[in-house]
Amino acid sequence: MIPTPALRPWIADVTLMRPDSALPLVHLPDASTTLVYRRTGTHDGDLIAVGPRSQAAYFPGKELPLCIRARMRPGTARQLLGVPVNELRDQSVPLTDLWGERATRLQDRLNELTSPDPILRGIENALLETAENAENVKNAADSRDLVLGQALEALSTTTEHFAALARRLWVSERHLRDLFTDRVGLSPKHFARIQRVRTVLDRAGSTKWAQIASDTGYYDQSHMTADFHTLMGVSPAAFRAGRLPAEQPCAA
Repeated sequence: MIPTPALRPWIADVTLMRPDSALPLVHLPDASTTLVYRRTGTHDGDLIAVGPRSQAAYFPGKELPLCIRARMRPGTARQLLGVPVNELRDQSVPLTDLWGERATRLQDRLNELTSPDPILRGIENALLETAENAENVKNAADSRDLVLGQALEALSTTTEHFAALARRLWVSERHLRDLFTDRVGLSPKHFARIQRVRTVLDRAGSTKWAQIASDTGYYDQSHMTADFHTLMGVSPAAFRAGRLPAEQPCAA
């Protein structure tokens, strides 16, 4: 599913799923915060804000009629959800805890709809209203947005050392760390680790492991394997072969 163009600065992608109880749920490490709408019955459903995931999680399969996930671009969730993103790290929080009655009204409207497209439009309209309000109250020349945007780009696409990056952006390392904590929910180092592991996942099967390690800035293949295992719970080869860690009990 494609988010409306007006939301593309805020929303990276939208996914429609119909989870199957026969398949395990695999949640990859993710620097994005995600808004999830789950339809649990004919007119029952809920909205959940899922914060950045510092490492992979594996759960038993759960059958749901419908699940829509809108992944926010790193750095945007603070303004869309109204809380420091580090408070959401590795957490799933009902949107009603963040938006109050506004979320309750939105949830009730979505529960009355019967097909995915109108549900998505309802979610997008609520996010767009919030995004426009955030734009109206913030200073358009906010240097923090410029610094964060450049730092996110650099840590996603290069292997530039964090200290060198802070110097290049003319900010202190502490300022940059605080900015990431507040708006991304992760430290710059952990953000970069997640981006690299996701790149390994994207390229697995199309390139030799040693070449992937070199291209993504690891010292060598063993370094890549160790970092991947820390975040994913298994080696790259084991994950690709479907040998996953034990599933965890699902709280919700």
